[in-house]
Amino acid sequence: MTTEVKASHILVETEQEALDLYNEIKNGLSFEEAAMKNSLCPSGEAGGDLGFFGRGMMVKPFEDAAFELPVGELSKPVRTQFGWHLILVTDKK
Repeated sequence: MTTEVKASHILVETEQEALDLYNEIKNGLSFEEAAMKNSLCPSGEAGGDLGFFGRGMMVKPFEDAAFELPVGELSKPVRTQFGWHLILVTDKK
């Protein structure tokens, strides 16, 4: 059973921005580059890397998406009270 997820994310203000970035990343743009250029979260400077986290450490919609995603797969836009996220799970343990 997965107890921790390592994920990176990009935080933007609108669903449209998230969808545009989703498409650009799916078409070859580096996730890290997109995070550094676009993310409103301070983690953007590190390519969006949030490190490992367990359940209860992130807001529920974000956590649910991160724990459901297979490693290496990019999420569709996920809405939280902070804005719209694209999530990339990089490891699980």
